[in-house]
Amino acid sequence: MTDAGLSRISGRVIGIAIAAALGGFLFGYDTSVINGAVDALAADFDLGAGLKGFSVSIALLGAALGAWFAGSIANRWGRVPVMLLAAVLFFVSSILSGLAFSVWDLMIWRAVGGIGVGAASVIAPAYIAEVSPARIRGRLGSLQQLAIVLGIFAALLTNALLAATSGGAAETFWLGIETWRWMFIAEAVPAVVYGVMSLRLPESPRYLVRKGDYDKASQVLLDFSGEPDVNLKIQQIKDSLNLEKRESMADLLGPALGLKPIVWVGVLLSVFQQFVGINVIFYYSTTLWRSVGFDENSALLTSVITSVTNIVVTIVAILLVDRVGRKALLLAGSVLMTISLGVMALAFSFATTAADGSVALEGAWSIIALIAANLFVVGFGTTWGPVVWVLLGEMFPNRIRASALAVAAAAQWVANFAISTTFPWLSGISLTLAYGLYAAFSALSFFFVWRRVRETKGMELESMDDR
Repeated sequence: MTDAGLSRISGRVIGIAIAAALGGFLFGYDTSVINGAVDALAADFDLGAGLKGFSVSIALLGAALGAWFAGSIANRWGRVPVMLLAAVLFFVSSILSGLAFSVWDLMIWRAVGGIGVGAASVIAPAYIAEVSPARIRGRLGSLQQLAIVLGIFAALLTNALLAATSGGAAETFWLGIETWRWMFIAEAVPAVVYGVMSLRLPESPRYLVRKGDYDKASQVLLDFSGEPDVNLKIQQIKDSLNLEKRESMADLLGPALGLKPIVWVGVLLSVFQQFVGINVIFYYSTTLWRSVGFDENSALLTSVITSVTNIVVTIVAILLVDRVGRKALLLAGSVLMTISLGVMALAFSFATTAADGSVALEGAWSIIALIAANLFVVGFGTTWGPVVWVLLGEMFPNRIRASALAVAAAAQWVANFAISTTFPWLSGISLTLAYGLYAAFSALSFFFVWRRVRETKGMELESMDDR
């Protein structure tokens, strides 16, 4: 094939990978939009610390549910229909969360949006891995994380702009609706874009082979993946899928505490990705920076700056993942996160607590905490953020990919829920305890990767096994 032909095919596969990764954008937007709204809605609905934490994290339970069922739905109906379903759920959740008349009403619609988040978190990395050539699969798989951090940035920036324009998240804005409600409603726009883009995507060739539609699978492989021998690739996919046996959750069972070892690796990668506490930064950062002396607008702006940092380092990760490899990046990230979280724990040991329970950092320690938090974002954003999604999309054998990814993603959302729900309680005891705990998990993640994670750089999906 000529260089021009390869360039055309690469452009096509990059295009559909970007479109699929828009689910990651909504994933990031939906899980971070609560950041700027949480204090205002807590005051509006008169929430205590426990209910405030649950209102933040309820979407994560919905995400665990969506992730769990997304694999079986994708195997039955295809990858693209799951994307369309997620777009609809995002849209409904955004509008009705913004119009909620009670905290219970809000939590229901946040959970609905969470189901869409969970489904998108499973289907985007699986789809991207299944349409991508091995030589650039890592970079294309990293687009999922880039889309997530862009979604986080868009949510934080939208929140900051709305709050600055209206005078605060609790203030009344357009049509007599409070600003924090508009923060949720604004998500309807990218939800519509995602739905429209999903309608234009080709189905995954590996799903088409599973359903016996070899002609369409061949066309997708030829047009988008640039396979030099389509018939050989179809046969390899057929062999790896073991078509005589229909995929089910039972295929994940094995001798290691009930699951295949490779499934446990995926589950623990997901759990460690959340137990380092990254989403504490993105869910509670506005509240956190107000505690170190920033006013609401400055705290929102600082959260946006942190998000921009995350975008930049994710782009760096995209450039490195197919060169350096997955395992080396994870190990380096574990070291950097452990150091930065340890410094944050130390900084907050010098904090003072006011009579109302608010925490304040003064002098140099406030700057040290800010630098350490952004260093943590750098460490996560260049390594564990994108690389875990790349690995989850490619590390499982074809026959169990969707189901195994669903289990791993569900575990990730449960872990995210646990961390997000317990942070207000832990921080009420001691921020040093909270960040010290996350630092300990970061250190443990290094040894887990060293012993259990194998390199997948440059490997064909058909060569993945159950080990």
